[in-house]
Amino acid sequence: MQPFPGPGGKWQVSTDGGSEAVWNPNGKEIFYRNGNKMMAVAVTTEPAFSVGKAMMLFEGDFGNQTLANIPNYDVSSDGLRFLMFKPTDHGAQFAPTQINIVLNWFEELKGFVPTN
Repeated sequence: MQPFPGPGGKWQVSTDGGSEAVWNPNGKEIFYRNGNKMMAVAVTTEPAFSVGKAMMLFEGDFGNQTLANIPNYDVSSDGLRFLMFKPTDHGAQFAPTQINIVLNWFEELKGFVPTN
């Protein structure tokens, strides 16, 4: 890891490899994938920049990692949940053909619940 556009030093985040790095929205943690493992590393910026020890959050088959280190997952705004694609068949090539997004689902839910 290094500052962009610079200047500054470089810090090693993983000693065991990794890809698809994403910052936790709180700015205090970096998530990345190492094979089928989702990893997290604590980061502090004050009084000096430092990187903690990596820890595995969970492990699972969540599709092939993408080209050019572009993550194929995202992190919720609170940094506690992940949205990931999962193949439907372990032997099948990962190729999503459809994704359903439900907007305003809470408003629809209110219609099913009595208000009194």
